[in-house]
Amino acid sequence: MPRPSAARAAVDAAWPMLAALAIGLVCHFLVRPAINPYNAILMLTIGVNIVLAVSLTMVNGFTGQFSMGHAGFLAVGGYTAGTITYYGSQKLFGSGALRPGLLNGMPFDATGLPLFGGGEWLFVVALLVGGLVSAGLGYLVGLPSLRLKGDYLAIVTLGFGEIVRVMIQQSGQVIQDTSEVNATPLWKLPTAVGGALGFGNIPQYTSLFWVYLVAALTVLVAFRLKRSSYGRAFLSIREDEIAAEAMGVNTTKFKIRAFVLAAFFAGVAGGLYGHTLGVSLSPTDAGFQKSFDFIIMVVLGGMGSISGACLAAVVVTLLPEYLRGVAEYRMVIYALALILIMIFRPQGLLGVHELWDAAFWRRKKRGGGR
Repeated sequence: MPRPSAARAAVDAAWPMLAALAIGLVCHFLVRPAINPYNAILMLTIGVNIVLAVSLTMVNGFTGQFSMGHAGFLAVGGYTAGTITYYGSQKLFGSGALRPGLLNGMPFDATGLPLFGGGEWLFVVALLVGGLVSAGLGYLVGLPSLRLKGDYLAIVTLGFGEIVRVMIQQSGQVIQDTSEVNATPLWKLPTAVGGALGFGNIPQYTSLFWVYLVAALTVLVAFRLKRSSYGRAFLSIREDEIAAEAMGVNTTKFKIRAFVLAAFFAGVAGGLYGHTLGVSLSPTDAGFQKSFDFIIMVVLGGMGSISGACLAAVVVTLLPEYLRGVAEYRMVIYALALILIMIFRPQGLLGVHELWDAAFWRRKKRGGGR
């Protein structure tokens, strides 16, 4: 077969990125004006949960491990990004307030040209740095712990989340005065993030554009990963780790790579979460209760199913909201619904399949099971 041209290869590589960008722009400029603020916040929460559920699927679903510290990476990314935007804005702009731009309230400058405010570029840098810091911690935690299996790994990752929570509680109060911020050495600023009271006053840069751009990119990376040679190695570890080792798969190395990649996206999701309207970061964001929420999404959607994790993130986010009419029984009904789903659909909503595999199953059925 003739090899594709360089131009065709470039187009094949670029169109998924452009599609992700288009999804973010549609959500911001078409969907957001058509819905009320309450539904907009729900959409933001769903998008962040999709990033967290799909990223955890890379570890718990693809490699078959059991991480219970995903909320720790969420908190690390959120606090890192919040520190950069809050204190960085004070040092660069003289104020920690929001710097409006095209995607957060002021679509045009005095010349009528669309622009990103300086604060939004700082926000993008903060998201990337938060993701990288979380990935670095994921490597440090995963390097010794991913030699363990099953319950032992779960206990180690649970301990990591608790360590993060306690360290945040021991941090100092947020510095409000700009002159004091400028007089404080840079290395001391990450230790002044609110302690047990939480980290408030973070500029609220998160919008539907950023959330669904990141969500689309996360799904794209997971999709490409699952179909790559790395993804096949991940899945072989999940199915039979001993057989994978016998076939030459370095199981520890691949598990660490999955762990680092999942931690990176969890850190970016934490940055999005920390800059959302009405959110104040607190030590409880690193607690095991939040990690359990993400595990529920992965298990409910189907272990290893990317689209299942997205669907479960929507269900788990919306179900408690729709039950607010029966407030006194809301959590009881919510828990009962999850129990019934696990009884009648123990493999999850989609099992190991994907929504985009429906055409394949139809062709297989028409072909007589060949």
